[in-house]
Amino acid sequence: MKCLRVRAAVSVVALGLLAGCGDGRDFVDASSVPRLPAHAADALNGQPRVVPPRGPRSSFTTFRTTGEDGTRVVTTKWHGRKSGFTGDIWAWVPPQYHQARYAESGFPVLIALPGAYGYPFNYWAGEAFALEERIAEWSRQGKTLPFIVVMPVLNPGRTYYDGSDIPGQPKMGTWLTEDVPDFARANFRTYDSRDGWAFMGSSSGGFAALKAVLKESQKFKAAVVNGPDTAPDSPLWQGHPAAMRANDPRHLARQLAARNGLPVHLAFELGSREAAVPDVKRFIRDYTGGPVHATLFEIPDGVHSGHTYIQRMADSLHWISAQMQGPVPSV
Repeated sequence: MKCLRVRAAVSVVALGLLAGCGDGRDFVDASSVPRLPAHAADALNGQPRVVPPRGPRSSFTTFRTTGEDGTRVVTTKWHGRKSGFTGDIWAWVPPQYHQARYAESGFPVLIALPGAYGYPFNYWAGEAFALEERIAEWSRQGKTLPFIVVMPVLNPGRTYYDGSDIPGQPKMGTWLTEDVPDFARANFRTYDSRDGWAFMGSSSGGFAALKAVLKESQKFKAAVVNGPDTAPDSPLWQGHPAAMRANDPRHLARQLAARNGLPVHLAFELGSREAAVPDVKRFIRDYTGGPVHATLFEIPDGVHSGHTYIQRMADSLHWISAQMQGPVPSV
């Protein structure tokens, strides 16, 4: 799937550069997505403890503004104390975060990973997909939760690490599942329960999201998984078969089911014209069930591109939102 990852990156750049009509954004029709059930929208599903920002607070630079509501995508550099890796992170908080009625509330965190290398830029932070503006709109309409979106770099040096700690390589699995959440907890009001933590990723980022939730189900409850690889395929695994197996979503899903582990919720998005269609459907058929809950949103005529996946993002985020913790109003 490496060639698909690279083509997706080229597609994103090209479409972004050529978008000269209107605001250049993909048309997304979310009119058929219903409001969330009250228990999700009003956070009556357990109310885990709010964790105030722990620090050290990051020094942020504005990357772009995201609308008339005053929100903005900001960026900073973060040193991961557990992985030893230092990389850029982009972040956005929804309009509700600064509203007085939610001043004492935590917010759910969505760690969003791009396709292709995801380095040195995470394209979900950009205007081409307008992910942040869409979450603001959908959450205002009650269709999804108002997620804090955290967007780290994925594959430093333009090398595929499969979102994993490959022996002898940068510990990108620890970066994504330990250091990036530590960044969010340092800077924002979050929750101490996995009910407030999810991943979203496309292609190589989809693999990393899928693997992270299956491997760390005690930390993360859900993932939106777009056009993913379903098995590790970095050439850096050569000579490390045991470590490779320990980071294989198929093995992890079987392990989770065998021990009847904590339930996870996976919303797959897949373009009907993708080469990965048989593989992803086979994964859903053979490796989900029991504690691994899954749904598939297949996009007619869709290809391996973020421009395909954004079309059903409201459905996917709605589906995982119904399983997660939303902010609790205090007034």
